Amino acid sequence: MPIQRGDQDICSFYETDAALGQYLLLHYGDKNDQMPYPFGPAGGVDFPVRCASDCLIQEELPSNPTALDLGCAVGRTSFELSRFCLQVTGVDYSSGFISVAREIQNEGSYQYMIKGEGILTEIRTAHLPKGASPDRVQFVCADAVDFAKRGQRFDAVLACNLICRLPAPRTFLMLLKDLVNAGGQLVLTSPYSWLEEYTPRPEWLGGNAEQGALNILQEILNRDFSLMRSFDMPFLIREHLRKYQWGVAQATIWKRKPIYI
Repeated sequence: MPIQRGDQDICSFYETDAALGQYLLLHYGDKNDQMPYPFGPAGGVDFPVRCASDCLIQEELPSNPTALDLGCAVGRTSFELSRFCLQVTGVDYSSGFISVAREIQNEGSYQYMIKGEGILTEIRTAHLPKGASPDRVQFVCADAVDFAKRGQRFDAVLACNLICRLPAPRTFLMLLKDLVNAGGQLVLTSPYSWLEEYTPRPEWLGGNAEQGALNILQEILNRDFSLMRSFDMPFLIREHLRKYQWGVAQATIWKRKPIYI
């Protein structure tokens, strides 16, 4: 989820305690902490869990599949993938996020703070999800584009809420064909929240009168992938007790076409 590369001041947000607390709550928090108000948009909680459970078509994956979680943040989706994937690689550019993901993997838990009102905070504990297989997961601190250039292939590749925080999303998308095995699945989710501090305007996908982002995704990916389905996914990030980011990501699931050498 965090930006890969770019201005140091932008990147440094993802190394702060504030960002860490927000993402740990997003990934591991109790639903009542994520959204404590009965009138709030509770359908947006547990987004990282739903990225694994609701997006991949498990029955169409091969036996003992391998998976890549690009922009894994603090690792919840990677752990969810380990329930049915033999090997999972989680990649993120934030060294702080990767360090915490590894601690949850090795120690089983990690304490963090969530913000209440003003300077008030409360301590919470992120726990390794029950039923996950942490021995199947490895976490790598790396730039998403650089990692994609390695050419290692997987049966499932997820990039959830990542592309609108990349400086060159088109370059990234064109590399995806080299990451997915023939017949494998690619999951992209994004609210397309294009901001110039993350992505130069010429690199934005859609968002103008001529084309939406999905049209451009299809232009880039259709040669190597078939679009299987597309649907909306709400997500919720708590900043503090009385302020939340509620968004709607568009999820697209693609199947890799045969690879001809």
